[in-house]
Amino acid sequence: MRYRPMRPMPAAALLLGLLPALALAFDFPQLTGRVVDQAGIMSTEVRSAVAGKLKDLEDKSSIQLVVATVASLQGSDTETYANQLLRTWQLGEKQKNNGVLLLVAPNEHKVRIEVGYGLESTLTDALCSTIISSAIIPRFKANDLPGGIERGVDGIISVLSGDAAEWQPKPQSFTIDIDQLSARHPAFPILGFLATAIVLCLLIQGIVWLLLAAGLIKPEGHYVKRHGRLVFVPARHSSRDSSSWGSSSSSSSSSSSSDSFSGGGGSSGGGGASGSW
Repeated sequence: MRYRPMRPMPAAALLLGLLPALALAFDFPQLTGRVVDQAGIMSTEVRSAVAGKLKDLEDKSSIQLVVATVASLQGSDTETYANQLLRTWQLGEKQKNNGVLLLVAPNEHKVRIEVGYGLESTLTDALCSTIISSAIIPRFKANDLPGGIERGVDGIISVLSGDAAEWQPKPQSFTIDIDQLSARHPAFPILGFLATAIVLCLLIQGIVWLLLAAGLIKPEGHYVKRHGRLVFVPARHSSRDSSSWGSSSSSSSSSSSSDSFSGGGGSSGGGGASGSW
């Protein structure tokens, strides 16, 4: 028998082969409903209220949104754990991959919104990040974990329902403290003086041009006749000043239980956002 060397396995195929093993390495909670509260941080009333919102979303849009709190991430990072949990539970329809997972790990102070393939263009990474930072984290920091979960669910549902205006990233405003800037940058007063001088020069040139156009002042020089036309020739001086002006531009380019509840075969490619408190 001739020895045949083993050909190296492509990286993509190797990764796909390892995914089941990675999933088996986690001791995931069972998918018992739209709210799986393994960490035990939600009251029965809150779980029921949140589950009702999630059911209403799924009935209207077929989008499967599930909330999960876990006792531990089992040594994993939030992104890997959430992605594998969504894949294991197969949230969302198989054809649409329209599943979403809101994962909370209170012991590690981590939260993540994991988004299925089919919703990445609607529930974008930026919107997920805004929901986490402005709706969830502030309540978590105030030790109101159930309130943060409810507010996060409301934000996700509003985006998925077509109302994302509230969660669009807001442009940051800023003010300039001239005294503080001058203290940190000694050259700032000089630059300010030069800018003022340039503005004054431009203003003076503009006034002179207007006076010339109106005929109120006459430039030094004389007219000569060339090819049948009068041409103005400026007076010559021993020294000539010339100036040129240029311009530059720059561009810059985030449990209620039901025995009949289960995932629909959906998957995720890692879209979403994470946060901590």
